[in-house]
Amino acid sequence: MPAGWWPGVLATLRKWRSFLASQGFSSITRRILLLNLAGLVALVSGILYLSEYRAGLIDARVQSLLIQGEIIAGAIAGSATADNYAITIKPERLLELQQGETYSPGEEVLAPLEFPINPERIAPLLNRLVSPTNTRARIYDRDGILILDTRTLYLRGDILRFDLPSPTAEKPAFFVRLWNSLMKRVGRGELPLYRELGPENGKGYQEIASALGGQNSSVVRANDRGEVIVSVAVPVQRFRAIFGALLLSTQGGEIDAAVEAERFVIVRVFLIAASVMVVLSVLLAGTIGGPVRRLADAAERVRRRTRTRVEIPDFFSRSDEIGHLSRAIRDMTDALYARIEAIESFAADVAHELKNPLTSLRSAVETLPLVKSEDARNRLLAVIEHDVLRLDRLITDISDASRLDADLQRQEAVPVDLEKLLTALVKIANEVPRDDGVTIEIVFQRAAGAPAAFIVPGQDSRLGQVTDNLLENARSFSPPGGTVRITCRRLKDEIEIMVDDDGPGVRPEALGKIFERFYTDRPEQGFGQNSGLGLSISRQILEGHGGRIWAENRMAPSPRPDGPSRVAGARFIVRLPAA
Repeated sequence: MPAGWWPGVLATLRKWRSFLASQGFSSITRRILLLNLAGLVALVSGILYLSEYRAGLIDARVQSLLIQGEIIAGAIAGSATADNYAITIKPERLLELQQGETYSPGEEVLAPLEFPINPERIAPLLNRLVSPTNTRARIYDRDGILILDTRTLYLRGDILRFDLPSPTAEKPAFFVRLWNSLMKRVGRGELPLYRELGPENGKGYQEIASALGGQNSSVVRANDRGEVIVSVAVPVQRFRAIFGALLLSTQGGEIDAAVEAERFVIVRVFLIAASVMVVLSVLLAGTIGGPVRRLADAAERVRRRTRTRVEIPDFFSRSDEIGHLSRAIRDMTDALYARIEAIESFAADVAHELKNPLTSLRSAVETLPLVKSEDARNRLLAVIEHDVLRLDRLITDISDASRLDADLQRQEAVPVDLEKLLTALVKIANEVPRDDGVTIEIVFQRAAGAPAAFIVPGQDSRLGQVTDNLLENARSFSPPGGTVRITCRRLKDEIEIMVDDDGPGVRPEALGKIFERFYTDRPEQGFGQNSGLGLSISRQILEGHGGRIWAENRMAPSPRPDGPSRVAGARFIVRLPAA
């Protein structure tokens, strides 16, 4: 293989890549196209290299040459050699014998009477038998010396023709030389190299040596151009007397031409299959790359434009991964916009809630130097202290609310035993002394056919925070010495927690507002005693756990038989999915 071929291949691949990119093919289209073609090229390359057709063709050619060689060797033995039973004695030799010429004991007396293969007699015969088969024939005597070669055999009237290379022929292109070098390596494989030996070195061929020993032999070699040459040697013998050997060999490129024709058929099939595969790959990539590119462009627009909504392409009709990706991106985008709107609303609410105590503080601080009496000064200081405490409470609750989403996403859900959690919280709440004298009771109930365990997936610290917020809210509305009742029920697929108090209940128009941020409805407790974030945080935690919360009023019958029912207290109901 010529040196420096790898940079040329890389340069060609870069040109193809640039061409595909210039034609508007996306990266995923190019990858699908190249990978599919690479698999097809690997398959066809294996077929071209490991084809059994080549081996079968060589075996068939060996058998054909053996049969042809035996026929020709028999014809040569029958017509081109002298009959040892019809011996002609030369008179001159008889005179020599009569004159008393002696011979040594080891000398063969009849050696001059043996007749070798006569090339003049076998040349026409060999030409008639070999020429139609386009096979090269060589005849060697018993010493391995070449007697006749059809390559140099020309009869009267033959026209000699030699194909010479053109003096103006250009050097083959790089890929042509690369292909020729590759085919040379592939064609030769592990075959021994064929070399032309001299006329006196016939025994240098393995098959000639075997034929002179009386055995048919064949050898498959390859020349320096990678062309396969099949050689078959057959002994020329008569009555078991070996007079020489006949060597038949194929012309260089004969078998390779047949293999190349077969490969050309395979290449044509490959081109057709490659064309079909390119079309199918482009169509497949269009159904994948096009939607993915549209989704990527929409995601890029979402990143740049957060103020206005960007419509995500709808591929809901597709039941494959593209449809799933489209739904996931749309849901993610909706959640992102909801989060952005929630942050904007939260920031506006925080700014509004912080402005009230700050405005009150500013007024009190500006008024403080102007007051004359000590009583007025003390009232202003009490206002300042109240506003500072309110600010501290607001900042604490705001900080907790701002970290809530991140904490819910960061921590993993684990099984939480609500029975143990609620029991511990109620025990701690009852043991801590309070001035209100409110006690807390808890009851666990199991519905018929429901499992016995009160296990939910979630975060025990956050679920404990929800329970603590509901208990504190119920205690703040309960009368002194009252009772807060917690009922935990195990339903079929859910766990329900109810927190009841004996307070005034919730005004009907406020039932849908009490879970909003910074909303408070405590007219009897004074302004600024609560941040209004406890129930909002509780709802946010429960929604993060896949649950829900709502409030309702407990109704009790009127003392008078004909009177309307009255509000006996508030009830907050929580439902969580059971593990």
